[in-house]
Amino acid sequence: MDDNAIDALLERVLAPWVRALGMKPVEVSEDSATLRLPFSGELRHSGGVICGQVFMAAADTAMIVAITAALGAFKPMTTVALNTNFMRAVRKGDVLVTARVLRMGRSLVFGEIELYDEDGRMAVHATSTYALLD
Repeated sequence: MDDNAIDALLERVLAPWVRALGMKPVEVSEDSATLRLPFSGELRHSGGVICGQVFMAAADTAMIVAITAALGAFKPMTTVALNTNFMRAVRKGDVLVTARVLRMGRSLVFGEIELYDEDGRMAVHATSTYALLD
């Protein structure tokens, strides 16, 4: 998938508020995707750090791209589980989000997502399960 195909996919399948995060592709392979979550002060809560909800949406979005790349085309899917561990607060800077397909079954896909702060330190680690809907 090239950048234009990924941008078109995100435009077509994401809710408007998730699209507003402005995630952009960095690198996509046959079973993984890395997206850049650009920093915005609007993503921070009153404690001054980026909200966990933002990171969960970013992880989910990157996994959709990774699954689509692994399948070779978008297929309707839904998140069954997203287990997220917040390991480090992020106050500023872009975040790199890398999602990997660990196992592609007939109806379930298992994945892992890592989010890194601007200094290359892991801030969030998540595991996921998706159901393919058709």
